[in-house]
Amino acid sequence: MMKKTHKLLVGTFATAALLLTGCGGGNAQSEALNKKEVTVGVTSGPHQEILEEVAKQAEEDGLTINIKAFDDYNTPNTALNDGDLDANSYQTIPFLDQQVKDKSYEIEQVFETVAFPLGVYSEQIKKLDELKSGDKVGVPNDPTNEYRALKLLQDAGVITLKDGVKVQATKNDVGENPRNIDIVELEASQIPSQLGELTAAVINTNFAFSAGLTINDDSIYHEPLVDNPYPNVFVVRSSNKDDAVVKEIEKYYHSDETKQFIEEKYKGSVVPAF
Repeated sequence: MMKKTHKLLVGTFATAALLLTGCGGGNAQSEALNKKEVTVGVTSGPHQEILEEVAKQAEEDGLTINIKAFDDYNTPNTALNDGDLDANSYQTIPFLDQQVKDKSYEIEQVFETVAFPLGVYSEQIKKLDELKSGDKVGVPNDPTNEYRALKLLQDAGVITLKDGVKVQATKNDVGENPRNIDIVELEASQIPSQLGELTAAVINTNFAFSAGLTINDDSIYHEPLVDNPYPNVFVVRSSNKDDAVVKEIEKYYHSDETKQFIEEKYKGSVVPAF
């Protein structure tokens, strides 16, 4: 559900004119986005904080970016597709592709933003070699993030996935589990609060960071910090991908100021993907 709305300039809240198709909902067919004011959805935490930095730079040039923060991964795409947002910034390419395939959304990526290296965290063990039979290991339960978590456990030598498993996977796709661990599928945003009940857990970095956990200081295993294979992307409706304001936002997002902000604030837990 939507957590809160930030308005970064005082004034009337205005979004681009939207034409909704069909009486029972459906995809929004939009005109060109407003060059002076747009509404962008993010997940709360680092994505929100980074976009607030981007919005400060845009404000200096007369562009208002209104930010709407969400606490789940599904609603921002629905809101964008239905016309309640002009863009969103929070997801990886595999996640976006799966949502478009499953829900027939007319949305697409326009530029890469940051990467959130996925990490394994624990309050009970110091390394994954300490896992033993029956230990519970939490993973996010949405399709692409669960595959990514299982792939990380495979890279660490904990499990082996069945041949041919790609992008969409569950614990049923584990081929070998020599330590006989119990893989527990949980809503991604809830895993940090459940960490004490688990031997270890794979946690998406934005949720880990919001819980005070960082890759460098707290994870016991993690994805590469350099050239991470899962960049996040800025997404708009397909009809708006070439709009002038999108190019302006990309300029602010890829600025030296934004890169410095990311590197200084997150110290490796979030890394620029540009």
